Amino acid sequence: MRLTLAPAALVALAPASAFAVTYLSPEQAAQLMFPEADRFESLTLPTEGGRPLGVRVAKKGGAVLGYVVLDDVIGKVELISYAVGIATDGSVRQVEILAYRESHGSEIRLPAWRKQFIGKTAAAPLRIGEDIANISGATLSCTHVTDGVRRIVATLGAARRAGALG
Repeated sequence: MRLTLAPAALVALAPASAFAVTYLSPEQAAQLMFPEADRFESLTLPTEGGRPLGVRVAKKGGAVLGYVVLDDVIGKVELISYAVGIATDGSVRQVEILAYRESHGSEIRLPAWRKQFIGKTAAAPLRIGEDIANISGATLSCTHVTDGVRRIVATLGAARRAGALG
C-alpha cells in the first residue's frame, strides 16, 4: 500500500521553523549599530541566571564606543534572535531582530516598535504597557524581547558599576 499526501497536507506537517527568516548576521548587526567602530572585541559576563552573556565591545582606536549583546528569547514556541546596542552610558542605542522563527508576530522588526527602546536605561521600567507598546498578535514576542532587553541593560549596568567592562 502506497501512501500519498496532498500538497496541503505536506505544508501542515512542516515544522514551525519553516517560517524562520534570518535578517542579519551578528557581525552585520554589530556594524550597523556601531558603523564607526574599527574592531569588536569579545567579552563574557556572568549573569544571575547562570547563562553567561556574550558581549562585543565596539572600539575605535583605543576608545570604547559601546557594546553589542546577542541574545535569544522564546517567542511563542520558537526562538527569536536579537541584538542590543548599548552606549557607554548604559542607554540602549539600537535593537535589531537577527532571526525570527515564528509564523506570526514578525512586526516586532518594524522600526517604530524597536525605536521605543532607544535611550532607555536600567532606570526605565522596560515593560509592555508601561513604556513599551504591545503589538496585537505579537504579545509574547513583544514581551519576551522587552524582558530580554531589560535583563541585558541591567546586566551591563551592573558590570559597568563593577568596572568589568572594557
